[in-house]
Amino acid sequence: MPEPRHLPCLVHEFQDYPTTLAALLDDLGAPGVLKRRRRVIIKPNLVNTSPFPVTTHPEMVRTLVEYARRHSKARIILAEGCGDACLDTGQIFADLGYAALAEELDLELVDLNQAPLTRMTRRKDPTYRFFPEIFLPKAAMSGLLISVAVLKRHSLAQVTLTMKNMLGLLPPSHYQRGGSWKKSALHADMQRSIYELNRYRAPDLAIIDASVGLAEYHLGGATCSPPVNKLVAGFDPVAVDAAGAALLGLDWRSIGHIRMAHGRLGLAEAPVSSSP
Repeated sequence: MPEPRHLPCLVHEFQDYPTTLAALLDDLGAPGVLKRRRRVIIKPNLVNTSPFPVTTHPEMVRTLVEYARRHSKARIILAEGCGDACLDTGQIFADLGYAALAEELDLELVDLNQAPLTRMTRRKDPTYRFFPEIFLPKAAMSGLLISVAVLKRHSLAQVTLTMKNMLGLLPPSHYQRGGSWKKSALHADMQRSIYELNRYRAPDLAIIDASVGLAEYHLGGATCSPPVNKLVAGFDPVAVDAAGAALLGLDWRSIGHIRMAHGRLGLAEAPVSSSP
């Protein structure tokens, strides 16, 4: 496997979604990347029906879609597979305003929990200990995959950022245990499962909405005080998540999945450029 190369990770002071996200993506050189793509998959964090900052704000996604369409003729898909044990993704799309957004902007909505699957295997590689084989939705495997995460602490993963957001790809038909959370098989080793999942499919573009931030818990609780007031983005999800962890006052070396991913999936020590 080739050594990861340094890719920029940018942090901009938050003003509003249209202003800040456009400036951030322009500075990353995203227009040139988008122009070459025929298919873009946007993966928000829609774990349940709680509004922002538990879940990705629909206005963030609206801004991203409009930006992508200014720079690309790609087909745009909005995809999620919720983790809530009692809700389905379609209900969450409706309750959080994503179904209406999709109708307004002519987006395709995909429930990754119900999508056709592909089986991948790495059984001959002993470094794949949690997922020697994996089932993933075909819909997420081709095209530019954009993880649009929210800055949050997490009870098991320590943080839930752009790599943790990929857990929405995992189908409950293979990864739900009992009647609990739809991805509950991962509780056996949350840190390693996030890392290995991202070895199969990592985001191509990683974005964190750190305009507010959840300081204690991923499903609610205290928000960051004062609000973090940042947006973070980059083409290296490891660098982006390390920067996100720092905004929560955490050293990336203390977070298992970022530490394991460093040097393999990206570079947590990549230079971070901040803009006022």
